[in-house]
Amino acid sequence: MTLRLPSPGGGSRTYTPRSEPARLAAGGAPLASRTVFSAAHVVADPYADIGPDAPAAVDWDATLAFRRHLWSHGLGVAEAMDTAQRGMGLDWAGAAELIRRSAAEAKAVGGRIACGVGTDQLTPATGGSLDAVRAAYEEQLALVEETGSQAILMASRALAATAKSPDDYLAVYAHLLRQATEPVVLHWLGPMFDPALDGYWGSTDLDAATETFLQVIAEHPDKVDGVKISLLDARREIELRRRLPKGVRCYTGDDFHYPELIAGDERGFSHALLGIFDPLGPLAAEAVRVLDTGDTKGFRELLDPTVELSRHLFQPPTRFYKTGVVLLAWLAGHQDHFAMVGGLQSARSLPHLARAYELADGLGLFPDPAVAEARMTSLLSVYGVDQ
Repeated sequence: MTLRLPSPGGGSRTYTPRSEPARLAAGGAPLASRTVFSAAHVVADPYADIGPDAPAAVDWDATLAFRRHLWSHGLGVAEAMDTAQRGMGLDWAGAAELIRRSAAEAKAVGGRIACGVGTDQLTPATGGSLDAVRAAYEEQLALVEETGSQAILMASRALAATAKSPDDYLAVYAHLLRQATEPVVLHWLGPMFDPALDGYWGSTDLDAATETFLQVIAEHPDKVDGVKISLLDARREIELRRRLPKGVRCYTGDDFHYPELIAGDERGFSHALLGIFDPLGPLAAEAVRVLDTGDTKGFRELLDPTVELSRHLFQPPTRFYKTGVVLLAWLAGHQDHFAMVGGLQSARSLPHLARAYELADGLGLFPDPAVAEARMTSLLSVYGVDQ
């Protein structure tokens, strides 16, 4: 059977779905040569009678089941990050509940977890001072540490709006790192993911911002497990990676260049903390197991073909990549519907979604291609694209 898919320039094209998935069974040896986290999405409760401005209604059973899926393939879960729609449908109260539930689930199954610490409980009326930013960070850091999870210090919209100079960033992060009981991951999220973070670290000049970022790490290397770089700039990540103090890891967050960054070169490599590893989880884990054997070529042969899908999902406006991620989770059978908190299922066009389906199906990402085809057909029919 062929599907009629809408084309970006208008009109339609035919596509023949594949009949067999890639064989990527759960289990296998623990990942050894790289530490790999998947930032995971949340599953909305489609039966909740709420408006777009109401607190998120989460289907907790399906949300936790998806995390068990990632753990079963040997991946760590990066929880309550931007992939989970922090600041785009999921407020701090919802994120706090997500952290508590996921951390308990991680303990129950022996899964690795790290959780995002931010300042999203602040509003423009309450977040106008550095003291308020510090207090908000401290509240979230305390909760994450109470659950036994590793903390990821996320970039803060409130800090970006409040800080007057690089010194303000240095002071806030120094305070937080002194407070942390265990080494944390520092997260530098570029404005393509969140326009409110433009000029983070006190400058829109990325060279100057990099120096401030590295100064934070250099002053507290014992409190920094690693850094997550999400700037979609492979050259800059490699240069920064080479300047990190010994023992501080670089976790790539570059959803455009991850195969080459994880593979590395003669001077080092990046670990991974990626939103694209939400839909790619089983395939990514298999690729890293190949890399564990020293077979860099085999690793690249598995992961390089996925880059076209990733670049498609993360195309501008990049912050709406979550819509494609959730679409693929639905098509893969990890949830029963294509609905998102905040109504963000409407954030991408039908041609965009159709191309995401086509690319993911071509990679064999759907455990049951027939289910994915039927679900895509139903979505097309809602938009009036009959087969």
